[in-house]
Amino acid sequence: MASIAIFHSVLGVRPGITDAADRLRAAGHEVLVVDQYDGRVFDDYGEAGAHVERVGFPALMARAVEGVRDLPDGFLAAGFSNGAGMAEHVATQRRCGGLLLFSGALPLSVLGVERWPDGVPAQLHHTVGDPLRQQQWVDSVVADARRAGVEIEVHDYPGTGHLFTDPSLPAEHDPAATELLWERVLGFCARVSD
Repeated sequence: MASIAIFHSVLGVRPGITDAADRLRAAGHEVLVVDQYDGRVFDDYGEAGAHVERVGFPALMARAVEGVRDLPDGFLAAGFSNGAGMAEHVATQRRCGGLLLFSGALPLSVLGVERWPDGVPAQLHHTVGDPLRQQQWVDSVVADARRAGVEIEVHDYPGTGHLFTDPSLPAEHDPAATELLWERVLGFCARVSD
């Protein structure tokens, strides 16, 4: 069993986040959903992005670290889209047992660090046609992890949905890809928490 912190996307704690937490809890993991928006949720990426700009990335990054202050070292950090960057940031500030990055990845240089966190394995999950996918960022994260000698898995799924695991976003949601993703995620969690 692992302790897992989940960081939401730019849209906030939507059903895709609560579904992720429920799936992980059903597998026996302890899950903390870090709500950096204090309950605020968005339906529109533009409005959500404007909110993030108003709050600012430094403040969100500080909230991410503060949100996991009570978790024991060795927890897994998981993040969706913008939350993937928050999960990565937390892993550079705390001792994490693994990273789960869904529809997002930030180069370490953007986070102001030079080296992948020691011994932190990761999984990245994207659709191949995700309109928000930054392939050069994915490549940078993979290269940094491999340079550090840690296991990193990259899983691509057919489709064009960004938050493809969120059933409340029907234009993006892909049920088959979602089930495959969770099969892979649960396997990863079992491996790194042993």
